[in-house]
Amino acid sequence: MEFLFNTNVEFFIAAYLIGGIPFGLILAKKFAGVDVKASGSGSIGATNVLRVVKEKNPALAKKLGIATLALDAIKGVVVLAVAYFMGMSDATLWGIALLAVIGHCFSPYLGLEGGKGIATGMGVMMFMLPQETLIALVVWGVLAKTLRISSISSLTGVLALLVSSFYLHPQMAHAPIVLIVMILFYKHIPNIIRVFKGQEKRVV
Repeated sequence: MEFLFNTNVEFFIAAYLIGGIPFGLILAKKFAGVDVKASGSGSIGATNVLRVVKEKNPALAKKLGIATLALDAIKGVVVLAVAYFMGMSDATLWGIALLAVIGHCFSPYLGLEGGKGIATGMGVMMFMLPQETLIALVVWGVLAKTLRISSISSLTGVLALLVSSFYLHPQMAHAPIVLIVMILFYKHIPNIIRVFKGQEKRVV
């Protein structure tokens, strides 16, 4: 059990446990009295919180959606920031970023179920790769305004981040980024199938 006293391991565990906190589920239950896992897409992320709460309390839906988005994005950054200021290596920081996303997508508090990971992924990427993340957010914003299909805009933004990382930082190890992107796409497989069937809902 000595490995548990290794600083890197402690940060990795913290990243996974904090990343796994289902803020969308908690906020929707506490303030709107709804279970987002039992409604809509079943996701604990901001889009489903907005969609489900809107059916019961439209005035509250946007506030809870924004709060979920912010908290999901911040939770990975908190551990990264502490590790960074403690002088941890880039490899450790990338491990933390990856485990925060894994925690959100496969939460230890929800039987290894979880959200789609976009907000948490963008949060840790903003810390690690701010230029690429800004590019991704611009792509996401344009598509979100025009197509109004959350999954398409989110995944296209993720791809823009991945591609731009190879151009802006060609010498860095891209394995953690590729792994995060793969996890995000894996969690969106049902959405991708619905897109091809023309059944994916628009955000209104």
